[in-house]
This record gives sequence, C-alpha cells and structure tokens, in this order.
Amino acid sequence: MFSDNQLAPYAAQSAQTKGRRFSEPTPSSRSEFQRDRDRIIHSTAFRRLEYKTQVFVNHEGDLFRTRLTHSIEVAQIARSIARNLRLNEDLVEAISLAHDLGHTPFGHAGQDALNACMKDYGGFEHNLQSLRVVDVLEERYASFEGLNLSFEAREGILKHCSLNNARTLGELGLRFIEKKQPSLEAQLTNLADEIAYNNHDIDDGLRSGLLSESQLMEVDCYARFRREVDHTYPGIAGRRAISETIRRMINLLITDLIQTSEQRIADYAPKSIDDVRALPAMIAFSDHMHQEAKVLKQFLYENLYRHYLVNRMSNKAKNTVRELFTLMLAEPGLVPPDYRVSAHDDPQQTQIARARRIADYIAGMTDRFAIREHRRLYQIEEV
Repeated sequence: MFSDNQLAPYAAQSAQTKGRRFSEPTPSSRSEFQRDRDRIIHSTAFRRLEYKTQVFVNHEGDLFRTRLTHSIEVAQIARSIARNLRLNEDLVEAISLAHDLGHTPFGHAGQDALNACMKDYGGFEHNLQSLRVVDVLEERYASFEGLNLSFEAREGILKHCSLNNARTLGELGLRFIEKKQPSLEAQLTNLADEIAYNNHDIDDGLRSGLLSESQLMEVDCYARFRREVDHTYPGIAGRRAISETIRRMINLLITDLIQTSEQRIADYAPKSIDDVRALPAMIAFSDHMHQEAKVLKQFLYENLYRHYLVNRMSNKAKNTVRELFTLMLAEPGLVPPDYRVSAHDDPQQTQIARARRIADYIAGMTDRFAIREHRRLYQIEEV
C-alpha cells in the first residue's frame, strides 16, 4: 500500500480522494493518483498530442515542441516544485500530462476558430474539452465511459471555466461559482505550464529564425542571464549559449516560485486541503518575478505569436477548421459514423448536439490529419 506520510498535511492525499464518478475498487499496487497518470498516458488523446503543435504547425519542422513534449516538460517542472513543497507529485504529474488533451489542431488559432464556429451552440473552451475527453470521449473501459479519473485530477485539468458551464458540472464547478481555489497541486501545475511555454517558446522562436538574440537582449530577464553566461563561459556561442541562458531563466522562475509559495503557505497556515480551497491562492511568483514574466510574455506576443509568418499560418489554420466545421454541419453525412447524432424531437437540440460532436471530431484531430481531411473534402485529386 502507498503512504502519503511524507506529504504536507495540506497536500492532496490519495487515500482521501473525493473519489471517481464511477466507483471502483482501490488499486492494490499503486496510489489513486498513479492510476490517474497511467490511464492518461495510455489514452488515445495523449498519443495524439505528438502531432499537435504549440506555435508552429507540425509539418514546419521536427525540432519544434509539440503538445506532447510540452506536457512532459510541464510534468518535469511541476514534479520538481511539488517535491520541494511536499505536495503530491503523482497528482501534479497526472494534471500536467492531461492539461492539454482538449486542445485543437493548430494551437490557439484552431481553438479560436472552433470557438467562433460553436458560438451559437455553447462555445468551445479547451479546458472544458480536456475534461470532456477524460470524462466522456475516451473509450477504453467496459464499465464506464471516459477514463474515470479522480476528482482531484479533474479539478486540476479544469483551470478555467465560464460560469454558465460551471453550473452544469456539479461539485467540480462550484469553485468557479463560489470563487474558491483548487488544490495546491492544481495551482502549481498552472504556473509550471506558464514557466514551460514562455521559456520554450523562446527556444523554438530562436530555432525557427522568427526571433533573434538581438531582439531578446531588449528583454531584461533574458539579457541579464545571457551576459552572465558570456562572463562565466567566455567565447561560448550558438545553441549551447542559448540553452544555458534559458536553463538559468527556468531555474530562477522555479526557485522564486518555491520560495514565494513557501512564504505564502506559512503566512496562511492551511491545515488541510479544505483550508487550501477556502483561502486565497498560495502558489505564486514574487511581485518582481511576476512582472518580469509579464514583460517576457508581452514580448513573445508581439514578436513571435504575432509574427507575420505565424499570422499567415494561423490564418490558414483558422480557415481549415472553419471550413471543416461549416461543411460537416451542413452535410452530416460527411461525418464519420462514430460522430453522427440521431435526430431528436426538437430540431434545435439535434443541431446543438450535432455541432458538439463535430467539434469533438475536429478538436481530436492532429495538425496533419486536419490538413488531409480538409484536402479530402474540398479537393478532387487526379490519380
């Protein structure tokens, strides 16, 4: 049996989980949160992350990060922080590996396009879609739909949620309505995600040539460590210099997050996970580090995410998603049988259900599958 004795009293305890949607026997050879992690790793949606991208579309290069490599990097950062704070490493790993399962192909461009398509049918939120994947869409078990994850893992996956959708989620949605906090493990994973994508987007931006080091030297947190690397290792250049600089930036962010969170936990003195949920957020950067991270994020937004070459690809990606959705909604016979909806008595409800299943189908596509599916539906190719 597994013991949580080494964890802080306010950490998520696997033996005290709020349980699963469908009751199951307690696992004999692993903890409840290890079971969650294992189910996520073996899921179809997790494997698809290999061909879903962050900023660059999958066919643009093999060395850029995908949703899969990003999720693994988030898990590594989150586990390191959790161990220092005596929080549950297995839970943060499960949340980290599952947090992007609902993302569409083509990154945020695909998400924005699908949300626009679903405007009249309930909208599309990628966090809510990640929850839908693990609760409903995965088909692996005879006894229940989805992966039947623990409440704590599902709570961590759902980082954001509109109030309208929160009201449909029962206990899981209450914290958005009552303005309460999730577990410290969920709070931690959210910021580990931010550490990972900010710094690794720098790496991918430089590798792609869309960013230059001369541009980055205008960002204080990068320039400071770049000069430090030059001073420590005279003559270093190229990939080694960049990697060493980014490594130091990540280390500073992690160290600051640990120290600031330790102090906030000491100040608020939670005695249990229930205290954590009732208190303000305790996992946080210092004010100075928060400001530095904000400046870096703004730099990336202006110089990478809105680079004209990225904009061109984003525009094509949005058109692909929009045209797939529009055609499939107008012609339901084009949708694979598993994603078709039987007619209801109410035609409006039929259309809403049909739109949601088409959104499920498109959101589950990889970048290259979406490109191929669009080509199959819109082009006549000569043999």
